[in-house]
Amino acid sequence: MSDPKMRKILTTAAVIAATVILPAAPALAQSTGSGGSGSGGSSGSGSAGSSDGFALPVPSPAGLGALAAATTQTGKPYLWGGTGPNAWDCSGLVQWAFRQVGVSLPRTTWEQAEVGQKVPLWALMPGDVIILNRDASHVGIYTGFGQVFNAYGRGVPVGLTPLSNFEINTIRRF
Repeated sequence: MSDPKMRKILTTAAVIAATVILPAAPALAQSTGSGGSGSGGSSGSGSAGSSDGFALPVPSPAGLGALAAATTQTGKPYLWGGTGPNAWDCSGLVQWAFRQVGVSLPRTTWEQAEVGQKVPLWALMPGDVIILNRDASHVGIYTGFGQVFNAYGRGVPVGLTPLSNFEINTIRRF
């Protein structure tokens, strides 16, 4: 591989994957309950699903690659409607990051909330897309350790924000 940018992205994804500690999975009955972001089921296609229709607690390679790509945009400014390369809004950054690894996502958070495989909270892994706020008005990529990589808002550069600052609407895996 001769492209230094892609080599950096893949190296970062490999490091992230190597440092993930998998949580203990709860019983299947818990994963298929109804309501909230902890429910099972799927929508669209996902690479981390099982034949039982629930997400496994294993990060997806596409998600890790997208996370690595997104981190190359650290420090760039937020711009409502921004699709890069010099400034980003939240959904523009997520869409671009996944495009770098060959996954086509829709443009808005509301559309992004409807695609991919739905992931229960107990199976949340780095690289998963997290739709945030009760009204699904924000999106980021989970990095692990309670952090979300995102374009947060005016005056805040692209980077990490504690997940505890938000309410999780839904989690999606690609």
